[in-house]
Amino acid sequence: MAKQQDNKHDHNHAMAQEQQSLNIEIGEIEAQGVYSNLAIISNSAAEFVLDFARILPGVNKAKVHARVIMTPQHAKLLLAALHDNVMRYEQQYGEIVIDGQMLPPGAMIDGGGKKFH
Repeated sequence: MAKQQDNKHDHNHAMAQEQQSLNIEIGEIEAQGVYSNLAIISNSAAEFVLDFARILPGVNKAKVHARVIMTPQHAKLLLAALHDNVMRYEQQYGEIVIDGQMLPPGAMIDGGGKKFH
């Protein structure tokens, strides 16, 4: 069993080194970013679809401005990376407080009292 853990650790270490040396380019338009205050996440057995939309006060219609489609494995890696980044953010700037009014109907609350959707 220890050998499997060592192989997993070696694989994770190799992936981290590969990611550190990866040269990522971003175009001028993409660098401006897209503001989103609503994410709709759906999935099938083969992929996860993340739609990023904006909803404005007093308007009951939202427009999707970006769609990202990824494999379940990449979705899980994104979840871990997002969790890690939120934890580091909160360590540096303090806990992110979510106003219950910002949550859409059907939002969930985890066991620690933190709200998420």
